[in-house]
Amino acid sequence: MEYYLSKERLEELKNELNDLKAIERPKVAEQLKRAKEFGDLSENSEYIQAREARERIESRIEYIEVAIKEAKIIEKKAGSTEIDIGSTVELSRGGKPYTFTIVGSSEVKPENGLISNESPLGHALLGRKVGDVVHVETPAGKVSYTVTKIS
Repeated sequence: MEYYLSKERLEELKNELNDLKAIERPKVAEQLKRAKEFGDLSENSEYIQAREARERIESRIEYIEVAIKEAKIIEKKAGSTEIDIGSTVELSRGGKPYTFTIVGSSEVKPENGLISNESPLGHALLGRKVGDVVHVETPAGKVSYTVTKIS
């Protein structure tokens, strides 16, 4: 699987991985050790909570390590005439303007105009040019956007 990441997001993931390994993992290991000292593990809620926390941390570490290893850095291509991952696009729908940046799925923030290349709109925009009309199927029905600018 490819993980499309900006340089900033890659650095955030590296920092998170470092914190998980250097701070969170040892903290949970200590909680597990203390909880085991209470005896009967089958009814020991502290042990169960610490074990679940360890599983979450290990799962997150594994995910981040794979994402870093498989990362494809999004390069912004100045002057591009085709929409690609990393492009910021201006669209028009019914005379109303919209601006979106196409990002990888781990950076999605629709409220900030960051949409995934895997989302229906993001996928439909890939490879399009200024002037193209893009049709997207939504729960409310088909919606059409006109590409007005690519940067």
